Amino acid sequence: MKRPPSIVWIVFFWVLFLPGAVFAADPAAELMEKKEVFLVTKDTDNKACLYCHGVSGFSAPMSAGRNQDQKNLFVDADRLAKSVHGSRSCVDCHSDITKIPHDKNKEYNVSCVQCHTNLNNELKVKEGEAGEKKTLGHVVENIASYLSSVHAQPRKGDPNKPNAYCSDCHTGHAIFAKGTPERKDYHMNSPAMCGRCHEKQLLEYEDSLHGGAVLRLGDEKFPVCGDCHTTHKISHPESTYGQLVITKSCGGCHKDSYESYTSTYHGQVNTLGYVNTAKCFDCHEAHKNRRVTDPESSVHPDNRGKTCKQCHENVSPGFLSFQPHGNNHSFDKYPEMWLASKGMIGLLVGVFAVFWTHTFLWFLRERKEKKLGIHHKLPQDVAEAPLPATGTRVNVQRFPALWRLAHITFALSIMVLAATGLTVLFADSFWAQTVAKALGGAKVMAIIHRVAGAVFIGVFFIHLVAVLHKLLIKHRATFEWFGPNSLVPRWQDLWDLIAMLKWFFGKGPKPYFDHWTYWEKFDYWAPFWGVSIIGGSGLVLWFPVLAGEYLPGWIFNVATIFHGEEAVLAVIFIFSVHFFNCHLRPSKFPLDIMMFVGNMPMEEFKEERTVEFQRMVQEGKLAEIMVEPPTSKAKKYSRILGFTLIGIGLTLLFFALTGIGTHLVHFFSS
Repeated sequence: MKRPPSIVWIVFFWVLFLPGAVFAADPAAELMEKKEVFLVTKDTDNKACLYCHGVSGFSAPMSAGRNQDQKNLFVDADRLAKSVHGSRSCVDCHSDITKIPHDKNKEYNVSCVQCHTNLNNELKVKEGEAGEKKTLGHVVENIASYLSSVHAQPRKGDPNKPNAYCSDCHTGHAIFAKGTPERKDYHMNSPAMCGRCHEKQLLEYEDSLHGGAVLRLGDEKFPVCGDCHTTHKISHPESTYGQLVITKSCGGCHKDSYESYTSTYHGQVNTLGYVNTAKCFDCHEAHKNRRVTDPESSVHPDNRGKTCKQCHENVSPGFLSFQPHGNNHSFDKYPEMWLASKGMIGLLVGVFAVFWTHTFLWFLRERKEKKLGIHHKLPQDVAEAPLPATGTRVNVQRFPALWRLAHITFALSIMVLAATGLTVLFADSFWAQTVAKALGGAKVMAIIHRVAGAVFIGVFFIHLVAVLHKLLIKHRATFEWFGPNSLVPRWQDLWDLIAMLKWFFGKGPKPYFDHWTYWEKFDYWAPFWGVSIIGGSGLVLWFPVLAGEYLPGWIFNVATIFHGEEAVLAVIFIFSVHFFNCHLRPSKFPLDIMMFVGNMPMEEFKEERTVEFQRMVQEGKLAEIMVEPPTSKAKKYSRILGFTLIGIGLTLLFFALTGIGTHLVHFFSS
């Protein structure tokens, strides 16, 4: 038998004895071999730890007996070296390890929270010294999020331990940076990791559209647990914060659906920070979501009734055909919504183009005449007309007590409707959540809004009955439908408008008016349109099940558009144009209390109702409409009330305009 070549012997001994030589070079290994204690310091090399923990399968018993559970203590040195912890020493984290072998009866813990906080503080000091931008702020932020999460809360069975440690999710050692292949694998395998505790949810997820795409197809575009629940600040799914976060997370992928959702009452309430209306997962199911066309989907037409009945006890065919994700962008898909939206936009633009122009020109003309000291010249017969001897009755009656009561009630109901309605409609505005909290929250606002709506409609119909009784019964024989005291538009109103426009441009004198002006008649008739549109659509939305018995589902989408945008039109018109006409024009600024006290001084009557004054004098009826002037106390309280209402109105105007601005910014930036 021949002896092997020298090179063979060299290789043989190299393979056989090199590992022992390497480990023997480690002082810890030498002590371990001698079964002596090795003291661990901050300078201890990782080799001392990996002598045991680097051996595949290394573990320790967790319980007594023959079939005891084993705690895996193996650390893959290669993976650790590639991870974000690769540059760290074992004792940086395991700072409570003082010797090898370890004490058997001592429980060792690693605080990821404390370790990363300390490291971040150290780097901040270095940053301050060297001017480097090298902090771990994002890690500290994640730690803060974890500490406020449900995972950090004490376990039910063991209050001394949290529901989940950092290492339960991150494996403790080999944590990889974003963009690395290992991090991608970790992300895609995270459902299995979460499923170790959440078994039921994992089973549902595996059979869902999301889970099937991730687990069976490996599609990264579909979400895993952390994409919906967030990675660190995980709240209980029944908590308000948790439900809000999950709903918003849906919008991260389903942008168009989320946008259409937030334009509905369900989504607007959610945007305000309340969860008493339906969220995405209430309809689509949290973990068992499927495509709408899937017969097993909760939103499939065959299953929609059961889904809606979770919140709505009774449902009707029309109710079920409502389009929760309908939008006004596509005429082909949603023609009714498209037409309704474009019609309302045209109405809004047209109304304000006309009336704001009218208001602006009026303001400029009055301001110019006031600055130049030009006064409205009265006809000689008006200026010199003798007044009847009525003693202390020197004012002229304009509105009786019941009319004033109706006006203030109507005004207050509109303001309450505007405050609650605008807050929901413009839920994404910076002021909305604050106002919602001040008003008691979404549920309370809904009750307030409906009560105010009932008052609004009630006052309107009581007024209508009173007017019809007066015209058709009480004064049937004497009332002139197109007379000076009638609010029915007549040709004179057109001539007055033309004369007013000439005055705006300095082409003629300011016209003289009768009992009602053309803008007052518009203000009177506008609520008839408003009540019909706002009130009608509001009733449809208030009683959707009943409406759905007789109307198609798209009527709810259209009613939502009409109700919101017509309300915005009314709010802006009343608190800009109407306020200007009555209170804010230079000749009235800052307040006219006539609507609160019901009468006006004789000189003001001559100035503003010149034609009526002339007629009353000629007919000898001026004394019949003359009354006592308001007391100083009545004036004081009228001013307090008036300024309060004007302040509220201008605040609501601000809400409406900034709300529109927020929507426009979102529209042009998307």
